[in-house]
Amino acid sequence: MPGQVKRIFVWIFWIFVIYAIFTSPDRAADLVMTVWDIIVNGFASIGIFFDRLLGR
Repeated sequence: MPGQVKRIFVWIFWIFVIYAIFTSPDRAADLVMTVWDIIVNGFASIGIFFDRLLGR
């Protein structure tokens, strides 16, 4: 039963993603770019943290 619920939510998620892309592609692209920037900046910040922690 929990596997079926998870599968339903995954389908709902992907249907929403496709709907969002078709109804507003510019906004969907902006959202993806924003999320990508957050991820990249997060990894860069972690790298800076460890560099400074090691005294480089």
